[in-house]
Amino acid sequence: MTRQLKPAATAALGLAVALSGAASADTVLRASHQFPGGQGDIRDEMVQMMAQHVADADVGLQIQVYPGQSLFRAGEQWGALVRGRLDMTLLPLDYASGRHPEFSATLMPGLVRNHEHAARLNDSAYMDMIKEVIMDNGARVLADTWLAGGFASSEQCITSPDTVSGQNIRAAGPAFEQMLQAAGASIASMPSSEVYTAMQTGVLDAANTSSMSFVSFRLYEQVECLTEPGDFALWFMYEPVLISEQVWQGLTEEQQDALLEAGQAAEEYFAAEAAAIDRQMVEVYEENGIEVVRMSEEDYNAWLDIARETSYKNFAENVPNGQAIIDAALAVD
Repeated sequence: MTRQLKPAATAALGLAVALSGAASADTVLRASHQFPGGQGDIRDEMVQMMAQHVADADVGLQIQVYPGQSLFRAGEQWGALVRGRLDMTLLPLDYASGRHPEFSATLMPGLVRNHEHAARLNDSAYMDMIKEVIMDNGARVLADTWLAGGFASSEQCITSPDTVSGQNIRAAGPAFEQMLQAAGASIASMPSSEVYTAMQTGVLDAANTSSMSFVSFRLYEQVECLTEPGDFALWFMYEPVLISEQVWQGLTEEQQDALLEAGQAAEEYFAAEAAAIDRQMVEVYEENGIEVVRMSEEDYNAWLDIARETSYKNFAENVPNGQAIIDAALAVD
């Protein structure tokens, strides 16, 4: 089964062309992301939907979307955004944890249990802390999104900690890297958009990433076994839609309101689709002959034991306000 691009998102694909001559006086915002455009990736759909919503609001504002790293590479987007060189992005926030280590808490093993738990975290003191760091460094959130994810390997199925021993794995962020290294894996760091080539060339044996990226980057062509999120999902990643604060302050109140409404609509659309993304991933991998497994509760708890002694401990000891951020997240049932 392949998800089809929704009508609102499809209509937005031609927005820049359709309006280029008729509304030359409009303010045009450039929105960049790393994910495939026009191929059913919900993250691209969200940004395209926001572009259509803003155009329909008729407030002298357009959003021109640049998918697939066509404007900035994945690792460049945060820096470009906060310096005002890029207007908007949909970004896996942990990609900026090298600059702001607090962001590692948005990809912390086992911190988010399921999609419903992620939604509750959005309205918590934990997320207030994360958004304060975002704001203090020159950006603001227009839409919250959390994606579940799992593992895939060309060597053996990844379930209990001993199954990663000896595998060279892409782990997405420092917190997962610390946990996986402690379990005996070797680590290679790269954005999800580079995983396919790394697996194809033998640089990687395995990867963990979001369910959507496992599908849209066609990783089923390079692996033998997929570990789906299931009931015990170690991997959840925060991937918000962000706008440069410099850019935001230059907009009219009507334009700001239109962007906030567009972000809310996109967030609600994503929330309704989130669980379906996990199901789609399983269907696509099974259709392509890939073995699909789940972690047991015993596997999950074994990973958490390692994470508490590595990722959680390092974050609490070395990140400003680290223990308070973790405590605030763990306080949300």
